[in-house]
Amino acid sequence: MQSVIWGVNAFDQWGVELGKQIATRIAGELAGGARGEHDASTAGLIAAVRAAG
Repeated sequence: MQSVIWGVNAFDQWGVELGKQIATRIAGELAGGARGEHDASTAGLIAAVRAAG
């Protein structure tokens, strides 16, 4: 709602596109693909999800 008030397209921002790219790579890793380089926090979460699956 705030983006409408400010006149900003909330779905056309570099952060949204970057998030989509990162999420696509991480989804591939969670599906058993090759591991990529991530910060310690993200790598730990991916490892925990893979171990639980």
